[in-house]
Amino acid sequence: MKFKNPIISGFYPDPSICRVENDFYLVTSTFEYFPGVPIFHSTDLVNWDQIGHCLTTTQQLPLNDTPSSCGIYAPTIRYHEGVFYVVTTNVLEGGNFFVTAINPAGPWSEPIWFENSQGIDPSLFFDEDGKCYLTGTSGNHEKSGIYQVEIDIKTGKYLSERKFIWEGTGGAFPEGPHLYKIGKYYYLMISEGGTEYGHMLTISRSKNLYGPFESYEGNPIMTHRSKNHPIQATGHADLVQHTDSSWWAVFLAFRPIGYPKKHHLGRETFLAPITWTEAGWPIVGDNGIIGEEIESESITSAQHVEWKERDDFDQSVLDFKWIFRRNLLKENYLLNGEEGFLSLIGSSATLRDTATHTFVGRRQEHFDCEISTSLQFKPQDSEEAGLTIFANENFHYEIGLRNMNGKTEVFFRKNIGSISVIEKQLDYEENTIEFRIISDAECYSFEIVSPTGDVTSLGTGECGLLSTEVAGGFTGNVFGLYATGNGEQSRNEARFNWFNYKIARK
Repeated sequence: MKFKNPIISGFYPDPSICRVENDFYLVTSTFEYFPGVPIFHSTDLVNWDQIGHCLTTTQQLPLNDTPSSCGIYAPTIRYHEGVFYVVTTNVLEGGNFFVTAINPAGPWSEPIWFENSQGIDPSLFFDEDGKCYLTGTSGNHEKSGIYQVEIDIKTGKYLSERKFIWEGTGGAFPEGPHLYKIGKYYYLMISEGGTEYGHMLTISRSKNLYGPFESYEGNPIMTHRSKNHPIQATGHADLVQHTDSSWWAVFLAFRPIGYPKKHHLGRETFLAPITWTEAGWPIVGDNGIIGEEIESESITSAQHVEWKERDDFDQSVLDFKWIFRRNLLKENYLLNGEEGFLSLIGSSATLRDTATHTFVGRRQEHFDCEISTSLQFKPQDSEEAGLTIFANENFHYEIGLRNMNGKTEVFFRKNIGSISVIEKQLDYEENTIEFRIISDAECYSFEIVSPTGDVTSLGTGECGLLSTEVAGGFTGNVFGLYATGNGEQSRNEARFNWFNYKIARK
């Protein structure tokens, strides 16, 4: 049966996967967003449902004034003797740690931090004798490459010397290591070339856990570098064996658009089959090339998307798709499921600040979509609230209501680097307004709808100016509801009555 890539669209990078009997579990990076590390479940590898997050408290995930694209890097999920383990890095708040759970939907444990934490992209490997090993990248002042140490999985303490085991094939930034025991060999798979257009997947093997590791002469086993392909930056993969004994890789990639090419949805999660050479080396996809559509006898379920278009905020908790920037100040959020609204109270921080601002959003998962929300708000003093499409502190567009000289006005603002400009502003006398962002692959269009149904266009903004190639960083774009007092703590609630995410069918 055929399936389409990506299998999880939008900003879900650095996937890691494990299988427990007939069930698969997958986690991805979240950087400065909270809660951290979404966890997905599947029984067929192509249809995934989010069942929770692994890091849901400030104790598990401190994000104190964390800049964009810092925070949580590259988690790995593993299962051993009835326990799930997720190991990851909080790059500015303590380094490498892991959490555990009996039920992958949670709750997850308090973090267990590794001593002398160095490097990023930690991965756990449980050997046949029950011993556990931590594999990761080089730290400060270390030779570039991959390092490994035996650990006490109960305490995180090192039980051996941390040893250098492989430098890779010579590509920049050897990272994302995963160790597997398949047959008589230990296979060490890593990414090289940086998580950009030169990204590639390479592999080595050894009969000894610490090596020496023999590099596959046919490396890289997956890359789209130097190819005119709609999928780019393939790498940072993890392997899993299907129930029919076939092998598969989940990995990140992105889908650039336009010329020169730029990507703004972020790095997404893709899937491809593994074939094995006669000498016992794995090859991903079609000799390292990955299709947008793949057919395999091992995939027996039709791929489908159960899309919830509208959120009326009528539940006691927000859907898993909603995320905050850094640790939220709970007093600035009110979810009234009985009456059906989400109220935001603006903190003093604005969207351009690294301090925690009042923001709750959802990843952009499609090039072509229409986002809308209804806001009730009477701004006072310097207050404002609205709808934003957000890449990072310095790159975002928003439409909102604000108070200017005692009057309410609607505005459309662009923030591109150090430049912040109001493109359009109009007096607005009503207290209720509908905001719309209409997106295609090249452009965002911004509209408002009055209570009488009158539609007014406020302008457009290029998607490419919010792309990673321009804005930098490791995340993708997020549609966000926000409120701010622009330097002062707000008093008024900005009440959002619903949020709609409509996929444009083409």
